[in-house]
Amino acid sequence: MLMYMSNIRQETPSTPLHSVSVAGVVVREDGRVLTIKRADNGTWEPPGGVLELTEAPEDGVRREVYEETGVKIRVDRLTGVYKNTARGIVALVFRCRVEGGNEQLSDESAAVEWFTPDEVASRMAEVYAVRVTDALLDGAPRVRTHDGRKLS
Repeated sequence: MLMYMSNIRQETPSTPLHSVSVAGVVVREDGRVLTIKRADNGTWEPPGGVLELTEAPEDGVRREVYEETGVKIRVDRLTGVYKNTARGIVALVFRCRVEGGNEQLSDESAAVEWFTPDEVASRMAEVYAVRVTDALLDGAPRVRTHDGRKLS
């Protein structure tokens, strides 16, 4: 068996690399959710980005949300894991709450707004809206895959 596994490793091309991103679904006391309009493509999304190599996921969420929105957060819990099969990105999404700061724009955000859950459904692409919807639910984290546009 060991010899067989060794042969498979030699014959199989190397495993593709994935990047890991984090996003924060920041929920205010009134139930509105912090969103950004990305400066590069104009889509509405929860704030987030690539996790740095030496960074813990919760630290990455705090950093990304603050960099993109000026809002300081407390991370409550992991609410979902999402794989973009087209781009090889695994996103960890966390439900968060506001701890301070003030909304401001950044190089990455053309707008920062607080959406109602209905606005999330109508203004965000399905693959991002589902992350917010999942974060607003109780229970175990959801695990989903998509191709960058549609859920699988």
